[in-house]
Amino acid sequence: MAEAASPQHVSAEAVRDELSRILSSSEFRTSKRSQEFLRYIVEHTVNGQAGLLKERTIGVEVFGRSLDYDPGEDATVRVKAGEVRKRLGLYYAEDGIHDPLRIELPLGTYVPEFRYVEIPAAHAEEAPAVEPARPAAEFGPAKARYGPRLVAFAAFLCFLAAGVIWLRSWPGNTALDQFWAPVVTGSAPVLLCAAYVPVYGMDPNVHPSPHAEDFTLLMDQFVGGGDLIAISRLTALLTRMGRPFRLKVGNDVSFQDLRTGPAVLVGYSYTRWREISREMRFFIDGTRRPIGITDNGAPTQWSLPNLPADRHTDEDYAIVSRVFHPDTHAMLVEVAGITQYGTDAGADLVTNADLMAEALRGAPTGWQKRNLQLVLHVKVISGAPSTPKVVAAHFW
Repeated sequence: MAEAASPQHVSAEAVRDELSRILSSSEFRTSKRSQEFLRYIVEHTVNGQAGLLKERTIGVEVFGRSLDYDPGEDATVRVKAGEVRKRLGLYYAEDGIHDPLRIELPLGTYVPEFRYVEIPAAHAEEAPAVEPARPAAEFGPAKARYGPRLVAFAAFLCFLAAGVIWLRSWPGNTALDQFWAPVVTGSAPVLLCAAYVPVYGMDPNVHPSPHAEDFTLLMDQFVGGGDLIAISRLTALLTRMGRPFRLKVGNDVSFQDLRTGPAVLVGYSYTRWREISREMRFFIDGTRRPIGITDNGAPTQWSLPNLPADRHTDEDYAIVSRVFHPDTHAMLVEVAGITQYGTDAGADLVTNADLMAEALRGAPTGWQKRNLQLVLHVKVISGAPSTPKVVAAHFW
C-alpha cells in the first residue's frame, strides 16, 4: 500500500533523482512538452512555490502564451496535464514499477505529490529457509484447505494480467485508435503527402523597384512550416503504431499513388489533387474572397475576412476528413487549414488521444465505421495555434 508523503518529508535530492529517471524513460523521451511541464511543476513544488502552479501561469511560462490569454478558450494546459498523468501511469506500471519514490499528479490540481511505496525485499524471490518438519496432521488439513485457493488466486492474477495486456494492445482502445483503425488496417504502407506552397521569387540583381514581371512563380520548391510540423506529428504517430509509411511531396504524388493504399494528405488545398476534396461537404476554397470553408459549395461564417498578405492571423479554420474515397477506392485522411496554423492544429488533433476523445465526444453511434469530416476553429496566440475546437461535424 502506498504511503502518502508530503514534500517536506521527502528530500529534494530524492525527488530530483526520481524526476530524472522519469524524464529519461520511453514514456517521456518522445514528448518535450510533457518533460517541460513535469519538470516545471515538480521544481516549483520542491522549491516551496506550489502556490504559483495555476493554469494561467503554466500556460504563460511553459507554453509561451501571452499574459492576457484566456484558459477558458485555450485548454492546452489541461490537455497536457491529462497526458502527463497517463504517461506517469504507464511509467510506474512498467519501467518505474520498482521505484520506491513516486511522483503523482492528482486530478483537479497542478501540484504534484511525492509518495513512498513499499518495495518487496531484494531477495524475496529466493527460496525460503527450510523449516523443521511437522507432523502431517499439523499441516495436512491446512494444505487441503488453502492449496486450491492459492492455485485459484494465482490463476486469477494471471488472467487479470493477460486482460490488462490485451486491453492495452487492443486497437480500439481509444477514440484516436478508432479514428485510425480503418487507415492502418492491412499491410499496405500509409502514404503521407505534403503539399508544395506556391512562392514568388525574384532575382536579387533586379532594380530596387521591381515590376510584376520580375517575379517568378516557384511551384515545387517550398513546403509550409505548418505542413512540416503536421508531417512530423504523423510520422511519429505511425512509428509508435508500428505502421510502415512512405513520404512524398507535392507534384511527386500522382492519382495512381492514391489508389495503391491508404493516404494522408496534408495541406491539400494548394495541390493539383484538391479536386478530390472539392466533392466533399466541407472544403477550403482558396478562390473565394474572403477565403474560407464552404458547405456544399456555399460560403460559411468559417472564413478569414481580414487575412493579411503575410498570412499572420490570430485565428484559423481547418478541416479533418477521413473517408473511403470512391475515386481512389482507398482510405483517405486529409488535414488542412486555411493557413499553416490550422494545419498544425489539425495534425495535433489527429495525433493526440485527449484531443480526439474531446472532438468525438458527441459523435453518433457507429462513427468508427463511417466517413467523417470535422471543421475546426483555432485561436493563434503569440504565433502558435491553441487547442482546436470542433465547430461542425458530418458523418455519413
